[in-house]
Amino acid sequence: MTCFYCKGNIESSTTTYMTDYQGCYIIIKNVPCEKCSQCGEEYLNGETLERIEEIIQKVKGMLTEIAVVDYKQTA
Repeated sequence: MTCFYCKGNIESSTTTYMTDYQGCYIIIKNVPCEKCSQCGEEYLNGETLERIEEIIQKVKGMLTEIAVVDYKQTA
């Protein structure tokens, strides 16, 4: 597979996913992704995005100002 933007090589990697929910930042570490070795563009597949949504639903009830979650421990 090649990068949509620069046509570089895509490799398996992990990333940190951040989102904002009602003024609270949710940070999910160690999210599996595909990453371009040339420009660094990251691609998440559908299954990973579904798991991220599940994680966000789980932590909504215990939110403070910042929530940091490890993908591998929660998914």
